[in-house]
Amino acid sequence: MNTTKPAAHGYKYVLAWLACACMLTAFAASIVAPAHIQKELTQAYLSGQGSFRWFGLKVYDAQFWVSEKGYNSNAPTANRYALDLRYARKLQGSKIAEASRDEMQKLGLGSAQQRTEWLSQMEKIFPDVSDGTHLTGIYLPNEGVRFYLDGKRIGDIMDPAFAQAFFAIWLDPNTTAPQLRTALLADAAPR
Repeated sequence: MNTTKPAAHGYKYVLAWLACACMLTAFAASIVAPAHIQKELTQAYLSGQGSFRWFGLKVYDAQFWVSEKGYNSNAPTANRYALDLRYARKLQGSKIAEASRDEMQKLGLGSAQQRTEWLSQMEKIFPDVSDGTHLTGIYLPNEGVRFYLDGKRIGDIMDPAFAQAFFAIWLDPNTTAPQLRTALLADAAPR
């Protein structure tokens, strides 16, 4: 009985798997950040991506972009980063703002008065979206959030507490979408 053939056959599978893994890593590294994100982040690279679903319906695809400094969940306010949401359905901007406020409340972030003020500010900035619309938030350390619609700047909310609460919706360990958080932070280490 020849036992070397099955072992050699197994090595072929391992080598094929490693080749696929290397190709996927190279593909992910070759994804170029949209121009508005490149403008905001030094040497932006894609940390991770995933989809958010509500009762099985896809609401949006999310991409998390970081600079060469990466993202450290122990120091989430240290560096700039960007969250780009590509919507998969039509939604009113006011509903997006309300959902954001509700998620901040679930996380226990901000006072009731702050969340009311934040809701008002988000309602002024957040547009109605449809399938394919991109809404991007850029975290500005110690300043606030800059928002873009399909790559065009639409407004800023210059409040550091708002910025931390807003991005916590996706990045806080207690987020209501933990699988999406894990996907977004997949490659967040500094380069």
